Amino acid sequence: MKKQLGMGLILAASLISNVQAADRPVRLASDFTYPPFNYKDEQGTPKGFDIEIADALCQEAKLKCVWVAQSWDGLIPSLLARKSDAIMASMRITEERKKRVLFTEKYYQTPARFVARNNAGISIDKAGLDGKRIGVQLGTIHDRYVTDMYGDVAKIQRYTGQDEVYLDLASGRLDAAFGNSDQLALAFLDKERGKGFEFVGAAVTDKAYIGEGTALALRKTDKALAEKFNQAIQKIRENGTYDRIASKYFNFDIYGE
Repeated sequence: MKKQLGMGLILAASLISNVQAADRPVRLASDFTYPPFNYKDEQGTPKGFDIEIADALCQEAKLKCVWVAQSWDGLIPSLLARKSDAIMASMRITEERKKRVLFTEKYYQTPARFVARNNAGISIDKAGLDGKRIGVQLGTIHDRYVTDMYGDVAKIQRYTGQDEVYLDLASGRLDAAFGNSDQLALAFLDKERGKGFEFVGAAVTDKAYIGEGTALALRKTDKALAEKFNQAIQKIRENGTYDRIASKYFNFDIYGE
């Protein structure tokens, strides 16, 4: 009798837990430091391409979603610690990250590039970057790339937010910056503070670093949720919602090949 009662209590607790899990909103994590993809306006409201795409995906998948803020280097640890349910922060799909998280299908794909002052005479090789100060966002694929490729000759300066990179680049405290080509163009080169700067060197497309596209990241056990997002990505691509949102931010194909 006690054994049956115990099993009944366990079953009841399990059912309650499942109901709570079903009712709980999907917590989307971002660092909100990466305009025009993800940032907060003066009122503290999440804005940007990532944000609008996520809102469209949640609506399509009939999911109640809420945003939570997390520093970039804490996004994956926070996800694995169950403080969030999905990362929506322009995170690239890489082999290293796939060991820890489950990615959805991509929702955009862009190369990475270096930016420096016009006619600075910087060549993107070890000789040209010897002793140069290169700014990158801490813990990103861009950080890993410049560290692996030029960390033995250049001075790598790491920042918690991309906007901090631009501030030091414009003020002359950096010789170059490396990052997502579209973000560099839209948030820096096309702005007043970016006047007098240009892309230098060729676009970096090495998948070992740049990855296979940008996607949502989830815990590996959350395959059902990942599939809901995958189906939603496909649907907003088919019904025109994706293109409508993208056209507000870009005058080129952000989705890529």
